[in-house]
Amino acid sequence: MPIRIDPKDATLGATITGIDLAHLDNTSWDIVRQAFLEFGVLIFPEQALSDDAQIAFASRFGALETPLAAISNERSNGEVVDDNDLPYWILRGNERWHIDSSFKPLAAKASCLTAMAIPDAGGETQWADMRAGYDALSDEIKQQVHGLCALHSNYYSHEMLGQVPQTGDGYGFHTKGAPLRPLVKTHPETDMKSLYIGRHAYGVPGLTDKQSEKLLAKLLALAAQPPRVTEHHWQLGDLAIWDNRRVLHRVAPYDYSQSRIMRHTRVAGDPASELAGTLPDIRATSYQPSQTADK
Repeated sequence: MPIRIDPKDATLGATITGIDLAHLDNTSWDIVRQAFLEFGVLIFPEQALSDDAQIAFASRFGALETPLAAISNERSNGEVVDDNDLPYWILRGNERWHIDSSFKPLAAKASCLTAMAIPDAGGETQWADMRAGYDALSDEIKQQVHGLCALHSNYYSHEMLGQVPQTGDGYGFHTKGAPLRPLVKTHPETDMKSLYIGRHAYGVPGLTDKQSEKLLAKLLALAAQPPRVTEHHWQLGDLAIWDNRRVLHRVAPYDYSQSRIMRHTRVAGDPASELAGTLPDIRATSYQPSQTADK
């Protein structure tokens, strides 16, 4: 069966069939890589990859930040989490638009998910095209955001949920400071501009907190709208991979009494384009800035 690429009814996303990701030859890989840069989000139905096969596939895109992790609402004993658990609030936070690892000195290049358990309804993954979002801005707004940056913090985004995580509580609650990243990012491979925002972004230097919140909310409201949004209704074994340098993502709400388990692999960014300097994060216990790509 020949490889088939079916674009989504949006400015981003495509479904690819007729391909076996567990046995990917160089010709097929070239097709996948070009589609990744063109569409930003790729869906591969019913691949049902093993752990090792998912790691091998994701490694084609670059060095891995996270080889394997379960994004799950189940505890180790099989019970589902509740609102007394930090993992519950991490999952609830994932219902808001974000970019993976933007709050770390080295942001992620790509993220990969395989569906291992899915709820009866809801739990879709949604993506928003920030390249098309930037293109849709008026010239006046483009001028307004030109040269502006924002800080990114996992502490901040959880504070917006009413939580007060402590340093060391888990992934992302670190002491390396809040990375300062441009609101408009130039993609290192396509040379195209996109907005680099989401729930971890705050504190635009030169603006008051209120002005910053208003600007970031306005950009998100303008950009994350049809036809710049797509989603995937998961089936067991489906795999998705997306370009964090171009798209935001979130999970649709679902019944947390039902299991949702996604096997996650995260590709580290290229330090030449994804490594950012940091400023002190007042919510962390200390500030130990990193001048390297150390995660």
